[in-house]
Amino acid sequence: MARFPTSERFVRWSAEHARGVDICIATAAALFSVVVAVEASPLAVFVSLGMTVPLAWRRSRPELSGMVIAGFAVLHVIFIGNTLLASAVVVPISLYALAAYGARWSSLTGLVLALLGSIAGTVRYFGYDGIPVSSQVMQSVAVMIFMLAVWAFGDLRRVRTKQLEGLTERARLLELERAQEAEIATISERSRIAREMHDIVAHSLTVVIAQADGGRYSAAKDPQAAIQALETIASTGRQALTDMRSLLSVLREDTPRDFSVIPGAGDIDSLFHELRSSGLDIAVSVTGEPRELSAGAGLTAYRIVQESLTNVLKHAGPGAQASVEMTWAETELVLGITDDGRGGSAALVESSPGGQGLIGMAERAKLHGGKVTAGPKSGGGYSVRAVLPYERTSG
Repeated sequence: MARFPTSERFVRWSAEHARGVDICIATAAALFSVVVAVEASPLAVFVSLGMTVPLAWRRSRPELSGMVIAGFAVLHVIFIGNTLLASAVVVPISLYALAAYGARWSSLTGLVLALLGSIAGTVRYFGYDGIPVSSQVMQSVAVMIFMLAVWAFGDLRRVRTKQLEGLTERARLLELERAQEAEIATISERSRIAREMHDIVAHSLTVVIAQADGGRYSAAKDPQAAIQALETIASTGRQALTDMRSLLSVLREDTPRDFSVIPGAGDIDSLFHELRSSGLDIAVSVTGEPRELSAGAGLTAYRIVQESLTNVLKHAGPGAQASVEMTWAETELVLGITDDGRGGSAALVESSPGGQGLIGMAERAKLHGGKVTAGPKSGGGYSVRAVLPYERTSG
């Protein structure tokens, strides 16, 4: 538990109960000054009340309080003979309040009035016959120095209050910035989940539909092929369900996050095997020595190949052949996926309202500093080319 000095605790407490503290101080000052002034005259009582009661709002309305006290202080100097009332003690208190809580103009105005009042008060109440002029000057200077010191302490309090307000505002802005960053991170996570869901669902359903059509056509002539197609459908469905459960676990606080199922560049061979079992003829060419990719870049490479071949399976037509070229260059991985099917049909994927596959590939590649170009080939077919730079490693 943090410990604060007694003075600091008192300042905190008085700030929290400012209204009550000011009323108590004003009440005590008014009672004391009235008791002292009652023996002088009714006018002295009136002036004493006028100088002490405004202390009740010295922090809530410092300008109004200071103006009223200053006005009654002038009445005190002009009309209250040579008797210095006890209520005069509130003048430095009001000056401190103006410097600490008032506007800058009111603080400086109060200082000027206090300095002028110091001269007038010492001449009126401490200047008597026979006193040397030098003594009067010294008395006036002493009172002026006292008023200046009171004002300086009040101004220091104002500066400290401004600093605390600035720190509080800065803390609030930092908290707001953290909340905004958390919201942005949440949106980014949801976007990532949406892309993964699209890839998983689109790929799995394409494979399931292709296997179902193939099994239906071959069921009469080759029952074994139909059984194999059903096994592939079941396997693909189970894998898709597992991937979706693992992916959606990030949305549940009571479920541990598991990212071990996220595929990478090393899983592309398994993807080829799965799609070949669906009836897609794929020719694969690998050039260069495979490099180590980051988890995000590896997932991007996998999804680009998966999305491209899934589009071939959906749009290239029966009997289409696909070729995949993986080139591990010096500074980048180049992926080329082409097919000899109906390129015009595949081109519709990018422009159709629901065709977010090519857009998603481009966004993934851009996230890792790469790019994706895609379009129909001359003479038929479709081509996708992706470039993913390697991350620089210090060595």
